[in-house]
Amino acid sequence: MSPRAAALVAIAVGGAIGALVRAGLAEGLPSESWPLGTLVVNIVGTVLLAAVAAMIAWRPSLPHWLHPLAAVGFCGSLTTFSGIQLEALGLMRRGMSATAVLYVAATVVLGLIAVVATRRVMARVLR
Repeated sequence: MSPRAAALVAIAVGGAIGALVRAGLAEGLPSESWPLGTLVVNIVGTVLLAAVAAMIAWRPSLPHWLHPLAAVGFCGSLTTFSGIQLEALGLMRRGMSATAVLYVAATVVLGLIAVVATRRVMARVLR
């Protein structure tokens, strides 16, 4: 199998797993007044993506398929920007505009905190 074909297979496998995890978390967490499932998958996906990026940067001997499998496939299908927007719109349509703004802001701020914290942890773990 060519490296490009192997990368595409890795993306497909990672994407399928990430989508199933996302669906499971979204279904398992309540979302009436706060889209908790999407918030959780986006923060978890952010932490995982930052960890994978750090591992690849600091351990170049890792398998070549790790990035397409974990970063592009799994994290790409686990997290969603469009889902955030749809859930924010749903909150606004239910008259919860302040909650919608808070939700979008919390997603961005917690995502940034997750990236910074994960990079710091991974720098210590991998050195």
